[in-house]
Amino acid sequence: MNILVINGPNLNLLGMREVHIYGNESLDEIMAWLENSIDGLNHHFKFYQSNSEGELINIMQDERQWASGILLNAGAFSHYSYAIADTIKAIQIPTIEIHMSDINKRESFRKKSVLKNVCKKTIIGYGKHSYLKGLQYLNQTI
Repeated sequence: MNILVINGPNLNLLGMREVHIYGNESLDEIMAWLENSIDGLNHHFKFYQSNSEGELINIMQDERQWASGILLNAGAFSHYSYAIADTIKAIQIPTIEIHMSDINKRESFRKKSVLKNVCKKTIIGYGKHSYLKGLQYLNQTI
């Protein structure tokens, strides 16, 4: 299976930002851990990170022929990007919304996700294991 892993704004700062929430591992370390996990074996991965909403949309559109499934941690875009939601609907690739933190226990604006209804599943609050749980879900459903 071809797995597209897309990370949004500020996730390039993992390991440095709010380590009490996100932990001390970098995004590259987490992505390598995911790819090398037992659940990641026998899959092909492409990893992207951007702080730009338009670039995330371009990545999803450009990789739509390649990807079998998407793990999307859109960061703050999850809470207001109807453009990303429209892209997920348009490309029709099973997409799992990922959040490392429990967004329901944080600031009030984080409790709403405009991506939730266009994604196959939303996984929140398991730290880096949120990515693994998303991959496991894709493994079971695709």
